[in-house]
Amino acid sequence: MTPTRSNPLRIGTRSSPLALAQAEMTKAALLAAHGWDEAAILLVPMLSSGDKVQDRPLAEIGGKALWTKELERALLDREVDIAVHSMKDVETVRAGIFGIVAMLPRADVRDRLIGAGSIAALPQGAKVGTSSPRRAAQLKALRPDIVTDSIRGNVATRLSKVESGEFDATLLAAAGLARLGHGNIGTAIETSEMLPAASQGAIGIDCLVERTEIAALMAAINDRPTFTCVIAERAFLEALGGTCHSPVAAQAIWQEDMLTLKGEILCEDGSERREGAIAFKLGDADAPAILAHQLLDAASPELRALFEG
Repeated sequence: MTPTRSNPLRIGTRSSPLALAQAEMTKAALLAAHGWDEAAILLVPMLSSGDKVQDRPLAEIGGKALWTKELERALLDREVDIAVHSMKDVETVRAGIFGIVAMLPRADVRDRLIGAGSIAALPQGAKVGTSSPRRAAQLKALRPDIVTDSIRGNVATRLSKVESGEFDATLLAAAGLARLGHGNIGTAIETSEMLPAASQGAIGIDCLVERTEIAALMAAINDRPTFTCVIAERAFLEALGGTCHSPVAAQAIWQEDMLTLKGEILCEDGSERREGAIAFKLGDADAPAILAHQLLDAASPELRALFEG
């Protein structure tokens, strides 16, 4: 397949500002890699269920599938050729007809704290807006006095809720802020203090497995280190089990021919935190599950229960 003005490659994307920015990044990468005319690629924005429901945490109304199901339907109906996702929004276990065939180079994996210079500097009993079970549990592990409450909406909405005083602070992904031109807002929280969500900072390109001609085109923009690390992090999540309510963090780092995978599971109130790491050679598909089982074996029955399917 060679896309043209009359038969363009159609990129499905959510219609939020961040999703559109990520789709534009994908378009630019494809144009640069293949030398196509700009008219050979068409963005197809659509509103996801996650964008429509803004008053409740996603974990209460369907989890990560709310970000992806409309795009998956569009792939199935051949309304789009590929879909662009934030990889941390993609369900760990998916129907075999879909496949993540490429990922762009990963951005900053850290969170940024908006509203204070550090977690330690937050006032006693600070109210922090987050809908992430991971962030809420990690904050409470560090500062049991902190109160967390759900915050939804796009980046601008969340920033305005801190500015207005509705929340003392919030945490947002550094990658998303940078892609929207807000890379200097807030304070970066080092991964040694708050390990990121699995796949954070990575953009994935999704297509139907049967469309091998599309996958071949995407290979030109695949960043192998990002792809390899994110696949390891997702394997760790899959081995843990759990749901969108289960607080978990993971980060893989590629050095030479080795991966180092760090993982962490927590109780929802931060009262128990189990963390570990495993180093393994590229191609060792069993290592992420080994780390997952080590953490579960060390956990209390209460913590393990959060990860039982």
